[in-house]
Amino acid sequence: MAPLVLGEEAALTGYSQGSAGMCPSTHLQQHACMISLVHSLYLLSPGVKDGRWTVLQLVEALGFSLENTDPRMRGRGIQLLSQVLLQCYSLLQEKEVLHLVLFYESRLQDNHLVIPSVLQGLRALSMCEVLSPGLAVSVLKAIFQEVHVQSLLQLDRHTVYSIITNFMSTREEELKGLGANFTFGFIQVMDGEKDPRNLLVAFQIVHDLIAKDYDLGPFVEELFEVTSCYFPVDFTPPPNDPHGIQREDLILSLRAVLASTTQFAEFLLPLLIEKLDSELQSAKLDSLQTLTACCAIYGQKELQEFLPSLWSSLRREVFQTASEKIETECLTALRALSACLSRSVLSSDSEDLLDSFLSSILQASFLSSPHSNIWLLQDCRHHLCEPDMKLVWPSAKLLQAAAGASLRTYHRISHSVLPLLLEQYTKHTQSSQRRTILEMLLGFLELQQKWGHVEEDESPLLSHQAPVCSVVFSALLDPSVQLQLVGIKALTVLGSLQGFLSSSNLELVVDHLIRLALHEEDSQSSEAAMEAAGSLAPTYPKVFSGHMVPRLEEELQLEREESHHKRHSLQQRCLQALAAVSTHTSIVKDTVPILLQHLQKVQKGTEAKNTQDVISVCQSLHRVALQCQQDAEGCWYFHQTVVPCLLAMAVQAAMPESTHTLPGKALLEEEVLAAMIPVISAATAHLSPELAAQSVSHVVPLFLDGDVSFLPQNSFPCSFQPFGDGEHLEAQRRLVALLMAFVCSLPRDVAIPQQEWLLRELLALSCSSNCPFTATTAAKCFAGLVNKHPAGQQLDEILQLAVNRMEPSLAEGPRRTQALTLLLWVTKALVLRYHPLSSCLTDKLLGLLGDTELGPATADGFSLLMAESPDVLHKGCHADVRIMFRQRFFTDNVPKLVRGFHGAGPDVKANYLKGLSHVLNHLPKPVLVTELPTLLSLLLEALSCSDRVVQLSTLSCLHPLLLEAPQIMSLHVDTLVTKFLNLTSSPTMAVRIAALRCAHALTSLPTTVLLPYKGRVIRALAKPLDDKKRLVRKEAVAARGEWFLLGSPGR
Repeated sequence: MAPLVLGEEAALTGYSQGSAGMCPSTHLQQHACMISLVHSLYLLSPGVKDGRWTVLQLVEALGFSLENTDPRMRGRGIQLLSQVLLQCYSLLQEKEVLHLVLFYESRLQDNHLVIPSVLQGLRALSMCEVLSPGLAVSVLKAIFQEVHVQSLLQLDRHTVYSIITNFMSTREEELKGLGANFTFGFIQVMDGEKDPRNLLVAFQIVHDLIAKDYDLGPFVEELFEVTSCYFPVDFTPPPNDPHGIQREDLILSLRAVLASTTQFAEFLLPLLIEKLDSELQSAKLDSLQTLTACCAIYGQKELQEFLPSLWSSLRREVFQTASEKIETECLTALRALSACLSRSVLSSDSEDLLDSFLSSILQASFLSSPHSNIWLLQDCRHHLCEPDMKLVWPSAKLLQAAAGASLRTYHRISHSVLPLLLEQYTKHTQSSQRRTILEMLLGFLELQQKWGHVEEDESPLLSHQAPVCSVVFSALLDPSVQLQLVGIKALTVLGSLQGFLSSSNLELVVDHLIRLALHEEDSQSSEAAMEAAGSLAPTYPKVFSGHMVPRLEEELQLEREESHHKRHSLQQRCLQALAAVSTHTSIVKDTVPILLQHLQKVQKGTEAKNTQDVISVCQSLHRVALQCQQDAEGCWYFHQTVVPCLLAMAVQAAMPESTHTLPGKALLEEEVLAAMIPVISAATAHLSPELAAQSVSHVVPLFLDGDVSFLPQNSFPCSFQPFGDGEHLEAQRRLVALLMAFVCSLPRDVAIPQQEWLLRELLALSCSSNCPFTATTAAKCFAGLVNKHPAGQQLDEILQLAVNRMEPSLAEGPRRTQALTLLLWVTKALVLRYHPLSSCLTDKLLGLLGDTELGPATADGFSLLMAESPDVLHKGCHADVRIMFRQRFFTDNVPKLVRGFHGAGPDVKANYLKGLSHVLNHLPKPVLVTELPTLLSLLLEALSCSDRVVQLSTLSCLHPLLLEAPQIMSLHVDTLVTKFLNLTSSPTMAVRIAALRCAHALTSLPTTVLLPYKGRVIRALAKPLDDKKRLVRKEAVAARGEWFLLGSPGR
């Protein structure tokens, strides 16, 4: 052991080396007495940690302080020792711990000023691994006997809880040796605790006492009382609370205690019933949630005595409450009670409480007479049979909640309820009443779906198969749309129950679905029938392939002598139904050829109706493609069948002699090509890399080499050269849109053949084409490939080539717009993947904002950079999209936009505002709120801009900020009110609606700030009440109503 000389530390405090001849204890004693506690701790702890001094030497050296007659001096010395121990407790030896424990225990009888420091020392010792057996018990006994814990400050009480927690985690067996005395001692410690920080720890200790099976002895009720006195929790955290303790934390912690043992049941259940009968909504909610938690561990024994009272309270709340939350929690508690009774194992001589409890639900509701203690039974069946059906739904909810607890409860209740519901459905003739009854029946059907198949002999549903089907089918024939919709839902559930529907019933199901899908006037029923067909088709693929698909094909091909509108509407529905039912691979193989055959038929023509027909087929194919994506076999079948066929038809339409006048064919219309893009993209995006590589080896050579060998019906009159020169090839160039849909949707690890050549051709086409559609799709295709291109020299060369091509075109010439489009898409591709060149290209865009010709289009381009693109450069097509790219773009470029705005001339300032507005409008709102103070003045100025796009984008940006940052926005309330009211008279409907929504959102600002403007706003909002557009009037009514209520009591 090194001599106890302070050395360098002494020099720091004015000690000289000449005092080294003094004894070590004298040095340390003077040292401890003369310097501040914090400085002492700074100097002494390292000495103990590195072994130069022992803790016992430290105690000896502190003798002057520890034995001082002044309690403040003693407290200071013990505090210093305790703080050193808290830093060095892991280095203590067993003998040292023993002596320190005895010392600290003796000090528990000292002056109250000393006790906090003593407790800190004991906390340090409670964390020592070398604590001798018996010392933990000794310490706790001393605390229990000598310390009145609740008279201490919060921090000191927390120290006591920490000591107990430490000992419970490391000395469990020793503490259990104390028996019930430990429980009693802790009850004394906790009794009267009020601080939420301490309560969280105390509740955890109680939970551990129960969970780790400590002996509670005769103190179960006392332990319950000392914790249940906080139920229900009534706590509101103070503003700016640094501890972050919420009311919910205390509620959950206390609930974990109360619901941790069955020993509390006889005390807890009466308390819960009492709180359920109170008027306080929060108390009811807490009681219901606690009851639900208790049911997880309770059994019949605990519940038996209280079941009637619990049922009475739950029933009353469901029938009478106006709170949806309380009703939901009541039903959850009822379900938990039923499940608890279902789990209980019965002895041969015990009563089945589940049966009697369910009987009370089925047959009776308990109502207490105000004049007697007699419980009156009122038939629950009566509620289901009431002519006015006032209490039908509450009764049904109670029954369904209990039936959802277990298969046993479901069988018991449904045996009684199903015949009654079927009888009532037949008895009532009004559609509204029938819909209510069928909705209740649907609830029980969904529970059967939850519990599984219906083959069991005791299944109540199977025994009523015929009347159930009859009721559902009759609902489908009813003229009421609402009843039809419930019937379709019920039909879907019945179909999902394997073995319930017979083959004849299945054919009848298909007939009903076809009739509703094709011939029902109301679109809701038609769409619901299609959805139902899609849900049932995977379960019964042969039935739908054999019956529904041929009927739809026949209807699609049938030529009727009807008006064009009716014929077109029927064809539309046939196409939608074919797509909806294509939810199984075997059905897809039947429906896809039908759709393609119809596409070949309708694409021949130039009339507008042909174009719309082609788009409808493409929309149906797109839906089928989406439904196939999760099935590898179906996805590959769709891809290899549809993609070549679409390409073949498009190539055929683009042949020179077929296009006397461009576009000349429906397939070459921009709207049609735009509809074909998602079909090819969806068919490609989910291919495996191997199959995608197989497909790309055919498609890319088609566009680069004109290789049409893989296309069906590949006998074309001339070659296919979409990248060739000449005006006669303009139609073929338009098909680059289909190439874009394919190659930009491929998985990133699929190699594209001749990629460098393809990139050069796309680059040339995007800059040279006179057709905006062709130039844009070529630019998007180029950007999509660049985004996925591996980093390296090849990518750098391609990008440099693109920059060299764009810069001269941007400077001057007839194709500045094409060059700008290419610049925008390439910039987006690089911004998404954090490529270093992206900042350079963004700077070019910022410079173009000052261009009088390209400035407005460039400003709109900032929306393109920030928004999600529907066809390329998104995660669904495997693009390289880095996390938080928008935040990074904002950080890098918004300051530049702001500087550019301040330095720009008056004729181009609007461009900077528009660009800024687009960036902010797509930024995550939490990020925007943090930057709001610096940008709000610019946003307010943007509202004065005459550009409608700027106005709309800025209003969209401000609306959520009014709700999320009211304190900041209230500083500019005068400007906001003025500008919003001015914009409510805008000639653009979308701007008027957005301005009214912002005026409505203003009411979330502090009331005191808004009251001076109340009259002015109400008068101004009277004008849009007479707006010619209904949507504007709707927003005006909502906004004006909120302003009228501003400052009213209770708001």
